[in-house]
Amino acid sequence: MIDDRSLAVEIEQTQPIPLAGAFRCEPSELLALVGPSGAGKTSMLRILAGLMRPERCRVAVGGEVWCDTARGVFLPPQRRHVGLVFQNYALMPHLSALDNVALSLLHLPRGARVDQARHWLKHMHLTPEQQSRRPAALSGGQQQRVAVARALAREPRLLLLDEPFSAVDQMSRQALYRLLADLRRELAIPIVLVTHDLNEARMLADRLVVMDAGQVLQQGSPNAIHRAPRNARVADLVGIHNHFQGLWMGPSEQAGWGLLRWTQQGSDPSRSPLLKVRDKGKIPTGQPVSWVIPGDGITVLDRQAEAAGVFRAKVTEARHLGEITLATLSLADVSGTQLRLTMSGPQRLRFTVGEILYIRLDLDLVHVMPLRQR
Repeated sequence: MIDDRSLAVEIEQTQPIPLAGAFRCEPSELLALVGPSGAGKTSMLRILAGLMRPERCRVAVGGEVWCDTARGVFLPPQRRHVGLVFQNYALMPHLSALDNVALSLLHLPRGARVDQARHWLKHMHLTPEQQSRRPAALSGGQQQRVAVARALAREPRLLLLDEPFSAVDQMSRQALYRLLADLRRELAIPIVLVTHDLNEARMLADRLVVMDAGQVLQQGSPNAIHRAPRNARVADLVGIHNHFQGLWMGPSEQAGWGLLRWTQQGSDPSRSPLLKVRDKGKIPTGQPVSWVIPGDGITVLDRQAEAAGVFRAKVTEARHLGEITLATLSLADVSGTQLRLTMSGPQRLRFTVGEILYIRLDLDLVHVMPLRQR
């Protein structure tokens, strides 16, 4: 069911920068725009805020049209009721935290401004003493809390976050994540986040919008995109490590399943492993393909097993990082092919360089894509 407080965006332009795509964000939903530098994420945010006039676009929030170039509608930023949180906080250095928030409430009487500012700063877990400090006397995490309080004080209908956590240390970032999770439960407004941090996006977002060169390539839940990227470019952009080449051999004798030859550049296809994977009936026989498998589709076995999808592997790299281990395995059956694993728990201690292991691929989780030019 579509909520009438949702954000709806449609854009197609070539100037001043190319942007194309459409997406929605429902109230209390956090949507993350992800992609490389220059993908158009911040430009998209600026258009939503009214800071950039698009060539062809329609933006509506809660049934109110903020921009519709076809009808000549373009509301300026001050009429959009947007809360915008910047990467660099953008606080007034000569004002206290309290006065910084109050400055965004000039439409209210002085007493009401201070009361509202104090309310939101308290909500951000800043003490009265911290509220009286200037930004230079606050930590990075505290400054970002002031910036969030300022954005929320005007009771926005849309909250925009532009790399809001990148300038703070890891401990402050974790605390801000928890704060944002609490706010989402309280605020019945759409929230759009721009981030370069894929782990951050997967952890915080209900949905991802993957962008590249101004184009929306795919959107959906983080889990859905990581399990079924639309193409090889999306797989690269969302950081899927186990991404391979193959040759589609056509349907198998079992309905709904097909045969995938796992190839490596320069290898003899006839000597490459044949995998039985899900077949959606969209790829012609003989088509070169790329394919991915998520990390939870790879299991390390205690011993060799005679089963489909089991391969012998040698550990070529193991980095033990606190509670996790990052490991690279080389497969003997597919010359030159490497698997990358992130392991936790006692099993990770088995990963030492030179160790011979056996891994099983859950072929039900293999996702096959036609090979296209990037």
